[in-house]
This record gives sequence, C-alpha cells and structure tokens, in this order.
Amino acid sequence: MDCGSFGSQVYFFMRKGGADRMRQRSQALLALFVILILFIGYVFLYDNPVLGQPAYRMVSLGLDLQGGTRVVLQAVEDPETGPVTEEDMVKALSIIRFRVDKLGVSEPVIQRQEGNRILVELAGVEDPGKAAELIGRTAVLKFKGPDGEVIITGDDLIEARAQFNNRNLPAVALELKPEAARRFAEATTRLVGQPISIYLDDELLQAPTVTEPGIEQPEISPYATIEDAQNMAVLLNSGALPVPMEIISNRTVSATLGHDSIQKSRIAGLIGVAAVVLFMIIMYRVPGLVANLALAIYVALVFFTLIAIKAVLTLPGIAGLILSIGMAVDANVIIFERIKEELRAGKTVRSAVDAGFSRAFRTILDANITTIIGAAVLFRFGAGPVKGFALILAIGILASMVTAILVTRYLLRLAIDAGWLNSPKAFFSAGRGR
Repeated sequence: MDCGSFGSQVYFFMRKGGADRMRQRSQALLALFVILILFIGYVFLYDNPVLGQPAYRMVSLGLDLQGGTRVVLQAVEDPETGPVTEEDMVKALSIIRFRVDKLGVSEPVIQRQEGNRILVELAGVEDPGKAAELIGRTAVLKFKGPDGEVIITGDDLIEARAQFNNRNLPAVALELKPEAARRFAEATTRLVGQPISIYLDDELLQAPTVTEPGIEQPEISPYATIEDAQNMAVLLNSGALPVPMEIISNRTVSATLGHDSIQKSRIAGLIGVAAVVLFMIIMYRVPGLVANLALAIYVALVFFTLIAIKAVLTLPGIAGLILSIGMAVDANVIIFERIKEELRAGKTVRSAVDAGFSRAFRTILDANITTIIGAAVLFRFGAGPVKGFALILAIGILASMVTAILVTRYLLRLAIDAGWLNSPKAFFSAGRGR
C-alpha cells in the first residue's frame, strides 16, 4: 500500500469518526430538547417545587372566566358646586381609573354609562365592600385646628406614602407643598398641647395632640395593616373626586360564561390543538414532528409571558391565543412548502432547508406585521376584553415568529445532523413525493 492510499484511508476514517460524533451530539441535543419540553409541561400542568403550583393557575382570568366584583357609581349633584358637568365626569372617570390601577387588578372594565353613571368590573376581587370604599370615596382631606380652622387640605399634598413609622406601626406619611408645610409648621408651633383633627369626607379619622412644635410633614397613623395604609395613600394620591359618587350597585358576580361553557371551550381548544398536531405529522412527517415540538415551546413562551406581565385571560383573549396558534402553524406550512419546492429543484436537504427558511421569511414577516398593526389599533382604541384580545394576539404573533423562524430551523438542522432527514421523502406525505 502506498503512502497516498494509506493517507486517504486515514482521512476517510477521521471523517467518518467526525460524522459519527456530530450525529451522536445532534441526537443528544434533540433528546435534551424533548426532556426540556416534558419538564415545561410538568411545570405548567402539575404542582411542582419550582413554582409551588401549576403554572397555568398563575394566569389571571377575566370576569367572564372567574367572576369578581361589579360596582355601579352614580354622580350626585352637590348643592355647593351646582349640577354635574361633562368635565366632572371625565375627571371622575380618570381618578377612578387611577385608583383601580393601584389596586393591582389587571384589565379592569371601567366604562361611562348613561345618567352620569360609571361601571367598574374587577376580576378576581371577592370583597365588593372594600373595593367600593376605595373606588367611590370622594377623598376630601382636611386638617383642622381646635377652633375649626382648616390648616391644610388634600390640595396641599404632593404625595402620600404608606410606611411603618418609628414605632413600627402602619402609617401614611404626607409630603406637603412648601407653602403648606410652612403653614403646618406654624400651626403645630402655635397648638402645642392641643389637638389637630384629621377629616376625610367630613368623617373624623383621628385627633392627635401636638407634642412638639414646627412639624412640617404630618403623618396619619396607626392603621390595622399596611394594606389599609396603602389604600389610604391611593385615595389621597388620586385626589378628591370632583363630585360625590353614590354607590347604587355593589355585588359579587360569578363567571359570566358559566362553568359548563368554560369546560366546553377548554375541550374544544384541546381538540383543535390535537387536530393541528396530527395534521402536521401526516402532511410533513419528520418536519411536522419538529414543528409540533416548536409549537410546544411557543405555547409555553406565550403563557409565561402572560404570567410575567400579569395579563388577564378572557374569552376573547383565548380566541386571540388560538388564532395565533393557527398562525404559528401557518408559518411552518409556508416554510415547509418552500423547502419542498427547493427539493424538487434538485437541492440537497440541508441546502433546501436553508433556502426555504430564507425565502419564506419575507412572506411570513409581511403577514405578521400587518396583523400586529391591526392588533395595535385594537389595543389603542379598544377597551376591556377587546384590549385583552389584541394584547394576547400580538404576543402570540411575536412568539410564533421566534419559534417558527429560529426554533424550528435549529431543530431541523439538528435532525439533519442526526441522520433523520437525509432523504427528501421525509418532507413529503404519502403519495406526494417527487
């Protein structure tokens, strides 16, 4: 055997050994990916030490799916200020929206109704009395001296903060405007040993005795809990309502769809997803299986995003989610059909995959951008469940682009390196080969 022949054999064995190592590495990565998906499914569906509960229970549900509180407020004419004006209602709506946002309730419904009424629906809030107290209170704050003199009012306030005071009791610290702070310091200097009464909506909260002169930043304390102090701070920071609001309806409501409807919707969604999974496997064989793995990552990505941003899932939101799942599969269909065209043109599997993704990208991008624009318009001008639909649709579209363009492509390359996609027939359903 000459040296050239021996060198060729050595090179052949080295190349063969490198290919085997690449195949084993790709198979191991695919196995790890499947294990990752199974782990995500476990975290999502079952009680686990990672989150302490199934991840799906961490998604907030809307009023139509879990029930909550519905409050109806009626603006009442004040004899001192005259009839209720349109400006009063606009300002009242803004203040109520601010208070509800500070409650931490996601995607509330706050609507103006006929007859100077405001409807507030809060999903998951089971204490209608507490919610109504915070939402509908006029919140006119006054500090009065012993002779009834008004020292400061809520208009003098810069900010109210809930905190623990130097006695470790829940309190609300008030930061006053400079002129108001000067007036309060003068009053406390003059009224040492006498009480200063604190009123909210002409209701006496407390009447502490002034123990030291020159106090510029007052404090309201104590409260039973820091949550009570926080609610008071929210009231004061939002400002006083321009007109008194009377609560004419305040009740807890059950899920508007009913348990039976929710269960049927869940079953319908599972059947639809199962049908999509089977369709992809039947039509595209191994690539279809790869697309289904990417689809599992897509679903996890969307749900964990909803949990992270504390979005509320309503029935329209579920519709947006299912629609985006269909669009995610649609992107894979476009890519796979393009790959099949490249295979028919005589390209190798690897070259066809690269060309199929690069040439399908522009079509997928254009289609998704137009849908995102529509979702943005709905989110900007819609309200309540309509906003929820738009938000979840947009999140789903972005997640589908990530999984279809990046995850599916990476998995297909791993499948090729693992030796599972060496033949073009792996991309064609039965009877539809070249």
